[in-house]
Amino acid sequence: MAFELPSLPYTTNALGARGMCQETLEFHHGKHHQAYVTTLNTLLDSKPEFQGKSLEDIIQASNGKADLVGLFNNAGQHWNHSFFWNSLSANGGVMSDTFAARIAADFGSVDTFKDEFRKAAISQFGSGWAWLVLGKDGKLAITKTPNASNPMAEGQGTALLTADVWEHSYYIDFRNRRPDYVTNFLDKLANYEFAEAQLNAA
Repeated sequence: MAFELPSLPYTTNALGARGMCQETLEFHHGKHHQAYVTTLNTLLDSKPEFQGKSLEDIIQASNGKADLVGLFNNAGQHWNHSFFWNSLSANGGVMSDTFAARIAADFGSVDTFKDEFRKAAISQFGSGWAWLVLGKDGKLAITKTPNASNPMAEGQGTALLTADVWEHSYYIDFRNRRPDYVTNFLDKLANYEFAEAQLNAA
């Protein structure tokens, strides 16, 4: 069964007032993400041993294998983007008291968490992702991954929230100002309600 582009959990103009315009979402979701899904399905046509497997299984099985790098990249980008859309909200930037307390317990304060997340996102050289994860030690942590990789592939824990720092995610709104995009993500777009739900599920 072919993979499909998931619908956005909001309309393409829902995040405009929060710093992500309709044009960004139309290009990023409708063109970039769609291209990863289309390419993934094309690659799977010639790899019957992967057909019927979950996206997570494909990522794990293709990770680190030179002959499957295309499969890994497109499966990873499909998974990462699907997670990213849920990491955004028109009511973003607001933490519940419970989640803020957990953030403060593991990072020292909400401000420290934001500073560390910002540093990870800005310092990711080239394309990639910044993540809030639940580490294997049971504590919240921040990590970053290059290109199409993610915490699942890197063994970094369970993903709770992510910011896409590929240029196509912010260039229309912020041009080359990645730091401004990341600050805006944390303060106005980040879906901390989703992150808390992922934490509770884990």
